[in-house]
Amino acid sequence: MKTNFKLLLIGLSILVSGNIYSQMTLTGEVRPRFENRHGYQLPLDSAVHGSTFISQRTRLNFGYSADKFKFGTSIQDVRVWGNQSQLIAADTLAQTFMHEGWGQYWFLPNLSLKAGRQELNYDDQRLLGSVNWQQQARTHDVAVLMFADTTNKFTVHLGAAYNQNGATNTANAYKVKNNYKEMQYLWLNKKFSSLSASFIFLNVGSQSPVTVIKSRFIQTTGTHLEFQKNALFACGRFYYQTGSINKTQAYMLGADVSYTLMKKISLGLGFENLSGQSQTDTTKAYTSVNHAFNPLYGTAHKFNGYMDYYFAGNGHKNVGLTDVYFKAKYKAEKWYFCFDIHQFMAAAKILDVKATTASGNITEMNSNLGTEIDLELGYNFSKQFSLVAGYSHYLLTPSISMLKGVTDYQGNGETGNVANWSYLMLVFKPNFMK
Repeated sequence: MKTNFKLLLIGLSILVSGNIYSQMTLTGEVRPRFENRHGYQLPLDSAVHGSTFISQRTRLNFGYSADKFKFGTSIQDVRVWGNQSQLIAADTLAQTFMHEGWGQYWFLPNLSLKAGRQELNYDDQRLLGSVNWQQQARTHDVAVLMFADTTNKFTVHLGAAYNQNGATNTANAYKVKNNYKEMQYLWLNKKFSSLSASFIFLNVGSQSPVTVIKSRFIQTTGTHLEFQKNALFACGRFYYQTGSINKTQAYMLGADVSYTLMKKISLGLGFENLSGQSQTDTTKAYTSVNHAFNPLYGTAHKFNGYMDYYFAGNGHKNVGLTDVYFKAKYKAEKWYFCFDIHQFMAAAKILDVKATTASGNITEMNSNLGTEIDLELGYNFSKQFSLVAGYSHYLLTPSISMLKGVTDYQGNGETGNVANWSYLMLVFKPNFMK
């Protein structure tokens, strides 16, 4: 990988010295982030200490454009400071990898094909997003046919992906974690004077446990609407899931509204409801159906609190989520400050295992999953350097502790317990062409 990286740099330097300089882009990113975690993603026992570490993402992005053609690649290294010796052994597991590598060709001025490893970001990234907060981020190996009618402001994307463990001569079960075996999707978007309306259909297939040549599919269909009129912004989204995985019947509904004062202060309210699986309904008719909505490959960190308790960490037993939140932001020329507060509740009933075992009768727990407060401050020193600092505080409840599977530890599962997380991130983003 080191040899390939050096060859790439040499090749880029040769290209830069040529006549195609103006058709190229060459940018970078170095992003070290200090974190102190005490209850990030799940509650901690009172006898357990939190963690402190510094992670870093380093990227080199190269792009080239010509008549009817574009090319893009991004090489990325992700590591935690100190996880390798100062003298790195030759057989050390590589942490440098290809984040993106794609080509795009225009058959017509409004019709193109983009294929290769690439980020997928649609609408507010609720279902498909790059998860930029995570140092490694997310990309897909996919081919996307794109139609864009700029006159009528109408866009169509049709994408398809098929994944395997490697190049083999016989069929085998797909075993790569946190990925799908195949995916097809259709995205439509139409923009009006004050409204943007999108429709999306995703068909995601995972490896069938019965045979290596088949997949089990889950379909997600829905719409995303955005309305912008002067200082008023409103957004609504609804998605419904079906499929062959446990006869899925699930949904997600959400809405936001915000208003900007003096072009600097933004105040907003919103809610999300993601259906879940009840832990107290044991009837065959109910348990034979999966009612838990899966937000698939969205940017989870952007939603439901920065501490990533939901749909981004170790799960919460598929009971769904209702999130009611308030958001405020002050944005000046070079800096901004954000204040968010979330009230979380389970969308489906939670089983009180301890009370049920003691009484012999099915007993529910309170649906309150706690309150999270997120604070973030950002400052732009220049286009090439910025700083982001944040602090999050989670007021826990016995219900969320039980769902996270930590109630068996001493000192946990009490309503008064709290969790917190803080971070400081430096972002260097050079543009080598300027």
